[in-house]
Amino acid sequence: MTQEEKKITRRDFLRQATGAAVGLAAMGAIAPSRVLGANDRINMGVIGCGGQGTHHLRALVGMSQNPAEKVQVIAVCDIYEPRKQRAKEISGGKLFHDYRELLQMPDLDAVLIASPDHWHARMTIDAMEAGKDVYCEKPMTLYWDEAKRVAQTADRLGRIIQVGAQGTSDDSVWQANKLIREGAIGKVLWSHVSYSRNSRDGEWNWHIDPDASPQNLDWKAFLGSAPQRPFDKERYFRFRKYWDYSGGIATDLFYHSLAHLQIALGPEFPIRVSAAGGIYEFQDREVPDTFHMLIEYPTNHSVVLTSSMANYDSFPEVIHGHHATLGYGGGLVVVRPQDPFRNETVERRVPEQPRDDHHHNFLNCVRSREQPHCNAQTGYRIMVAIALGVMGYRQQKVIHFDPEKQEVLA
Repeated sequence: MTQEEKKITRRDFLRQATGAAVGLAAMGAIAPSRVLGANDRINMGVIGCGGQGTHHLRALVGMSQNPAEKVQVIAVCDIYEPRKQRAKEISGGKLFHDYRELLQMPDLDAVLIASPDHWHARMTIDAMEAGKDVYCEKPMTLYWDEAKRVAQTADRLGRIIQVGAQGTSDDSVWQANKLIREGAIGKVLWSHVSYSRNSRDGEWNWHIDPDASPQNLDWKAFLGSAPQRPFDKERYFRFRKYWDYSGGIATDLFYHSLAHLQIALGPEFPIRVSAAGGIYEFQDREVPDTFHMLIEYPTNHSVVLTSSMANYDSFPEVIHGHHATLGYGGGLVVVRPQDPFRNETVERRVPEQPRDDHHHNFLNCVRSREQPHCNAQTGYRIMVAIALGVMGYRQQKVIHFDPEKQEVLA
C-alpha cells in the first residue's frame, strides 16, 4: 500500500467515525490559546506522573531534544510529592499540584492525561474548555455516559482528542480495514481476541511507597468524584483493582483489544453486551481476575474478548468472514477457506508497513486539525462497549444499547 493510499484509507475511516461533527464544531469552536504555525513548537503539559505518565513524559522529553520534533514539555502536575518532584527533574517544566491551574497557562497548547481512570472525563473536558487539545490515556473514561460527554464537548469546541490506545496507530489494522472494505473476506461474521497476563502475586500489585502519607499525598484530590473513603495507600498505588477507580481488565486490556478491532472493522456502536468471569485466583481485589465479554453489533457480527490475570497464554486476534479469515502475524495475512470444489487453500499476505507513532500522530493533528487515529468519536464507541461489559458483569445481565439514540435501554 502506498503512503497516499494509506492516507486515503485512514481519512475515509475517520470521516465515518466523526460524521459531520467536525465541520459543525469548527463553526462555533473556542479559539485555542495560541494559533500554531507550521514551524511553531507545541507546548505540552503532563497531568498524572505515575508509572505510565512518567513513561509518556520521558518519551516527550526525548522528542523535545530533537529540534525537528518541535515539541516541549513546559508543565507537569501530580498530587503525590515524590512523583511531582521526579517529573520536574525529568522535564524541567513548571510544577503544579492542581491541574486546573496548569490549564490556565496561556502558552500551553495541549496536555497528556495519565491520571487514574475515574479522573479522565473531568480532566479531559476541563482541558478542552480551557482551549487545549488532549492526549488521554486509555480508557477514554470510566463510564459510557462520560465518554458521550467528552465526545460532545470535543465536537462542540473543535478540539483534538487522542485516546492512548497505541495499537490504533499500527499500520496492520488500517490495512485490515482496507481489505475488509474491499470485500477480501466477505461478510464479517465474528471476531475474537485474547489479552492475558500473569504474575505470582497478581497483576496490578504495583509497588507501594512506604513513605506515602496524608502529608505528601493529597488523598482528597485522588478520590475526586469517587466515594469518600479513609486514606488507603493500597487503593492509590493499586487503583486498577477497585471498581471506584477502574473497570479492571475491561478498561485496561480490553480497551486496547477492542480499539484494534474497531479500526479494522469500522466505527460502530454495540447493540448488546454481556460479560462473565470472576475472582478465580487472586482474592485481594474487587474486579475479576478472569473476564470475558461478548459484544453484538447492528451489522450482524459479534466480538469475543477474553482474558485472565492468572494465565498469560492468549490466542491471536482473528476476524472471521464468510469467504475468508483475516489474522495477523509477520504482516497481515488473509487465509481463504478451502473451496469445496477445489482441494486448496489460498493465502494473501500483505507486508506490514512501519508503525506510525501514536505521539507523532497526535502532534501532527494538533497542527493540521485533522482527526487522529483514536479520536473522540472512535474512543467513545469503544468505551460504550467496554463500559457496558462492566455494567453487565456487575449487574449480572445483558445490557442493550440503542445506537441511534445513543442510550442504554432499560
